[in-house]
Amino acid sequence: MAFNTSLSGLNAAQSDLDVTSNNISNSETVGFKNSRAEFADVFASSQLGVASNAIGQGVRLNNVAQQFTQGQFDFTGNSLDLGINGEGFFRMSDQEGAISYTRNGAFQIDENGTIVNADGLQLTGYPADNNGNIGGNLAPLQVNTGNIEPQATGGMTVNANLTSEADEIDQTANPFDATDPETYNFSTSTTVYDSQGGAHEANFYFTHTDDAANEWGVNVRVDGQAPDNFSDQQTLTFNNDGSYAGIADASGDPENDPYQFNLGGGIDPIVADIDFSDTTQFGTPSAVNELNQDGYEAGEFAGLEVAENGTIFGRYTNGESQAMGQVPLARFPSEQNLTPQGDNMWTESAESGAPIVGAPGTSGLGGVEGGALEQSNVDITAELVNMITAQRNFQANAQMISTQDQVTQEILNIR
Repeated sequence: MAFNTSLSGLNAAQSDLDVTSNNISNSETVGFKNSRAEFADVFASSQLGVASNAIGQGVRLNNVAQQFTQGQFDFTGNSLDLGINGEGFFRMSDQEGAISYTRNGAFQIDENGTIVNADGLQLTGYPADNNGNIGGNLAPLQVNTGNIEPQATGGMTVNANLTSEADEIDQTANPFDATDPETYNFSTSTTVYDSQGGAHEANFYFTHTDDAANEWGVNVRVDGQAPDNFSDQQTLTFNNDGSYAGIADASGDPENDPYQFNLGGGIDPIVADIDFSDTTQFGTPSAVNELNQDGYEAGEFAGLEVAENGTIFGRYTNGESQAMGQVPLARFPSEQNLTPQGDNMWTESAESGAPIVGAPGTSGLGGVEGGALEQSNVDITAELVNMITAQRNFQANAQMISTQDQVTQEILNIR
């Protein structure tokens, strides 16, 4: 019996060494999760239970438990190197649609623009349409490395303060003239774009009129041209506390129509809504806080960027960016019961439970770290200590077998 007990100890120590060896060999494997050998003692029992003086019959390997603790990040600068900071797995699909999961975020783009890993498995996520709207069902993520088309300016927002201390200008005696600074109090400009991505200068001229203390005339010009649909300047009005009250045309009717500039040259007119509602009239000097417009010229693809919430943005030489999709994460009720498949992959099992898939940072999922890879969580120092312990256990059980052999020889030598 003692031989069998010691042999079970040898087998257990060998299993412990095997697990430790596997951990050490994968200390540089991206996304690797180390394992721990767990043992249980063995007792012979019957329907009547175990006697109070029963002696154990050794040990057995009860479980090899995966340890999903966080690994350190290696910041690579490669935009498609993705690390998970917290709980979750990347969801992968092969060509037949079989799903697996990984913590290894070393991705690349194949010849079809699909995001894949080194083994050709496709990263799944939520796709984006041509306008950057994300949604739909989970599918292999693709990125468009082509150029972005130009977008004509369709809206502008003016956030400025027009000083209440500005001199009033008699527009009967000094009618507005964009070339004469004496006919307006303040001006600013921005660049707008036509349907072909051509750049044009848009100027805004503000005149503190003598019609009322809280009224300003505003004239808009694009390349020096007045809007086609407004023959006269618009009137900005403010409340007594300096807040924006409204804008009206020359007849006094509220003006909600967009400005239209027909610049010719075989391009579509620039038709843009201009929002002045953030304009104020305070005692501080006239100044522009913000002046935005939504048009841009054509741009060439310059690279990718992945946000913490998993959104993949394409960056372009015109300074624009566009969402191309979102990388979700998956978590499991019992991740330790996932089935290892090798190559840093796991698959769902009955014991792991069904995956919960969602956007990073929601539903208990971690965030995505772009330009970084999660390293193995193996602690070499701890593994070496465990190796020495397992080695001593093996030697002690071997010595026990040797002792039992000597005792047996003594019995055989009795005459």
